[in-house]
Amino acid sequence: MANQFPWISKYPKGVNAEISEPSFQNMSELFSHASDKFADRTAYENMGVRLSFRETERLATAFAAYLQKKLGLKKGERIAIQMPNLLQFPVAFIGALKAGLIVVNTNPLYTPREMEHQFRDAGISAILIVENFAFNLQSIRDKVPARHIIVTSMGDLMGIKGHLVNFVVRKIKKLIPAYSLPGSIAFKEVIREGLKLTLDSPAVSREDVAVLQYTGGTTGISKGAQLSHRNLLSHNEMIRQWFTPYLAKGRKDIMITALPMYHIFALTVNGVLMYHSGVKNVLITNPRDIPGFVKELKKHTFTIMTGVNTLFNALLNNPDFLKLDFSSLHGAIGGGMAVQDAVAVRWQEVTGTPLVEGYGLSETSPVLCCNPLDGQHKRGSIGIPVPSTEVAIFDDDGNQLPQGSSGEICARGPQVMRGYWEKDNTGVFFGEWFRTGDIGIMDPDGFFRIVDRKKDMIKVSGFNVYPNEIENVLAGNPKVLEVAAIGIPDEKSGEAIKVFIVKKDDSLSEQEVKDFCHLNLTNYKVPKFVAFRKDLPKTNVGKILRRELKEAEKKS
Repeated sequence: MANQFPWISKYPKGVNAEISEPSFQNMSELFSHASDKFADRTAYENMGVRLSFRETERLATAFAAYLQKKLGLKKGERIAIQMPNLLQFPVAFIGALKAGLIVVNTNPLYTPREMEHQFRDAGISAILIVENFAFNLQSIRDKVPARHIIVTSMGDLMGIKGHLVNFVVRKIKKLIPAYSLPGSIAFKEVIREGLKLTLDSPAVSREDVAVLQYTGGTTGISKGAQLSHRNLLSHNEMIRQWFTPYLAKGRKDIMITALPMYHIFALTVNGVLMYHSGVKNVLITNPRDIPGFVKELKKHTFTIMTGVNTLFNALLNNPDFLKLDFSSLHGAIGGGMAVQDAVAVRWQEVTGTPLVEGYGLSETSPVLCCNPLDGQHKRGSIGIPVPSTEVAIFDDDGNQLPQGSSGEICARGPQVMRGYWEKDNTGVFFGEWFRTGDIGIMDPDGFFRIVDRKKDMIKVSGFNVYPNEIENVLAGNPKVLEVAAIGIPDEKSGEAIKVFIVKKDDSLSEQEVKDFCHLNLTNYKVPKFVAFRKDLPKTNVGKILRRELKEAEKKS
């Protein structure tokens, strides 16, 4: 990559402009290499139970052998994995890749309708599902192509403690709705039998698809991004270099994984990179339980953490979090949604370490840009392109715009998907450039800033208004806990701005909100309507769903 790109001069020490050809033929080789190198270290910990790298490899190989020898699954068939962060997830993910299968990551909170669409679209041959959500699968069993169903319980890999966990989940908390899935196989049985079998490792190339990562469907029907072994291997090398300031050789780091591993950010950054780097990964099964999450954090001298803005905000509003020891923390990285300035400032004040923003999509494995981790970050920016990655701004006709212009962020690099699974990909690319659908701008130093999603832009009397800007301003009001802004139809101005606010202080009034906005925004950006709510609709990874707010407005 030529040095004409301004961001390269901002790269931290140890980060090269370009990555080399992947040193592994496939992801299975990467995992096996790390398992041998860090054999006796703890790879994963969940609810106080640990799995070493050696044991993870052993169990993953057993899972793969069962899929291959007992179920007869062939290279290229698809398997869905549907569970929160449990020890079974990495075992199944690594095992499926070892068997040459394509993993279809599935949100466990999906409705039967959403499950049916994804499973039929991907043409899955098998599914591994945690029993908490098996009742949803029961209702669509005859409508999906899976020949094999494997059911796991939360405590399946927790030894003796697992019996207690399962008892509490089933009998005390009653979190397992009744279900009937005739012919399903218990995960424990799969492992027990798989340990007796020998895996015949299939020939998997870098060009073979490794993962179908389904988009959230916010731009229409959910589609599967085809991520190849090359995509994931290249992405891993990019971010391995990027994390150099946080992952010093010889130091035993601890990563907190609160984002679910079926989410692309947690899958490849927390899952793949940390495994390849020999980092202990603490899996948080239910990050929405903030008091429980904080209790877990107290047990670890954690060094790195990833999450989304709403998670960091929730932690900062928990009094027990403020009392934790942050002396080992290098910093935190936010992705998935914009990190609000007020949250980043407060995080720095509380922890003494930065909360920096990165940017990417399911279609790009996901990282395209990230702020430098050596202290040279820019607050309010998504950072600079990672190695071997080009990012540029385009207009609607596919013309690249000069620096400083606002337009659609487009990118190219070896981590970008080949296209959507069995879909017409017309309009997805401008030539080699993947169209992100985000509106952004690049500053003179090569740092990018997202203005907003194209589809969320509000037109007020012909002026473009971006919800992110309004939300960022209001998040700086000490009486505001959470905020979302949308456009609603208006006879005079075409659209009017409406904000939905969760109060931190009950005294906050509509007039205070508008006065605060008048102080910080030009008149046409000031919300016309203010609504107070007890909560805001979110995805299970914490992204606020403006779409649901818009749909509710249409019905009202």
